[in-house]
Amino acid sequence: MQNIHILILGGARSGKSKFAENLALSNLQKDKKIAYIATAKKTSDKEMSERISSHIKRRGDEFITYEEEVALGEIIQKCAKTHDVILVDCLTLWLSNLYELNKIEMNKAIEDLKTTLNKIGNAKVILVSNEVGLGITPTNILARKFIDQAGILHQELAQICNEVYFITAGLPLKLK
Repeated sequence: MQNIHILILGGARSGKSKFAENLALSNLQKDKKIAYIATAKKTSDKEMSERISSHIKRRGDEFITYEEEVALGEIIQKCAKTHDVILVDCLTLWLSNLYELNKIEMNKAIEDLKTTLNKIGNAKVILVSNEVGLGITPTNILARKFIDQAGILHQELAQICNEVYFITAGLPLKLK
């Protein structure tokens, strides 16, 4: 059976996570739960902690949260064994974690994620990511590299996902 995956892109506070959660709930099978893979790092940053708390409060009992900052392919494979729907929020935080920790080369991480998505069986994976390439080109080389890497990730995932949405002002635009 063909894998069915969905990519949801948008800016910060665009409504992409809420859209993804509603989409996941609409695909929920009776007596099942959704795997919610959170990539945000625990932090002492008050604003980020509040963002994480608001996401947790919004999700209902239908979601089981798994926290993974780096080994995204591994946790998706694990969740695919027990869940029909997996929501990953968010890929740009995952890329930030990889950059910060220098754990793995970016192209290899992207290839590992794509390989995982292509081989996990019947689980539907909903991927949420920030579109960071809509502004001016930064003068900072690290910022440019990050924007480029996120853009490459989004293009490659868009090729293998069945559906792609862009969210702005809480409104979804179906691209594919």
